[in-house]
Amino acid sequence: MAEDPYSVLGVARDATPEAIKAAYRKLARTHHPDLNPGKPEAEAKFKQVSAAYDLLSDAEKRRRFDAGEIDAEGQEQAPAGGWRQYAEQPEGARYAGTAPDDGIFEDLFEQMYGARARQQRPRGPRPGRDVHYSLAVPFRSAVTGATERLTLGDGQVVDVKIPAGLVTGQVIRLRGQGGPGRDGGPAGDAMIEVTVAADPVWTRDGNDLRAELPVSLQEAVLGGPVEVPLPSGRLRVTVPAGSDTGRQMRLRGKGVAAQGDRLAGDAYLTLRVVIGPQDAALAEFLKTWSPPAGPDPRAAMEAT
Repeated sequence: MAEDPYSVLGVARDATPEAIKAAYRKLARTHHPDLNPGKPEAEAKFKQVSAAYDLLSDAEKRRRFDAGEIDAEGQEQAPAGGWRQYAEQPEGARYAGTAPDDGIFEDLFEQMYGARARQQRPRGPRPGRDVHYSLAVPFRSAVTGATERLTLGDGQVVDVKIPAGLVTGQVIRLRGQGGPGRDGGPAGDAMIEVTVAADPVWTRDGNDLRAELPVSLQEAVLGGPVEVPLPSGRLRVTVPAGSDTGRQMRLRGKGVAAQGDRLAGDAYLTLRVVIGPQDAALAEFLKTWSPPAGPDPRAAMEAT
């Protein structure tokens, strides 16, 4: 388990962004691998310090960590291929891209390598970094498509278009809503990871929807129209006469709404007969009623 990022940087939990940045600069300068050749412990410490600063310098990540929504390593992004892939690069550029991209690293390079670092530093516009958010989406919004609101780290409220068929873990990109670019470069993007809430009635099966439909004894015996509250709105359906519990009805095209080239799914209703409160008249009728001979309803329970 990763160490608490506040402890790694040696700052209090209520430290200002300026104090966090100053602590990072000092530790990064002390443990930078180019200043500690042949010392793997310094490289490990540098990596730990960079990860801690990456979390605490991002307002949204810090808020989520302080709120207990993520742990110290939940948002860490280790560079693909590990740290050794940079070993053959020039000293001043060896670790470019492995620490938070907010200009601090360039300042450290200048302090450590002077003019040579300025010559090796990439020139020209640089895009801002992407900023990650989480968004909880109601089940029915994910089924039919909708617009949900999200407050970004800078306090700006944006409308997020939810496409029909969205699933938990899917990421929506809002272009230009991330960190600011440098030297005239474009802003980064807001990357919104979605969690779809469960519904008390409906479940998803791919693009199909499934639910249990309670019907009265009279509706099950005589059949007739009943109203069903689908995610897309209320719909009148006809229950076939003589329906038993477990009978399934298929509503074509009433599942997850169509999106692009994908057709709409279907909705499946499984009937459940509900007797309801005690009815003296019904009980008296059944005492004298002699149903016609038919198959034993418990025949399937007999041992084979």
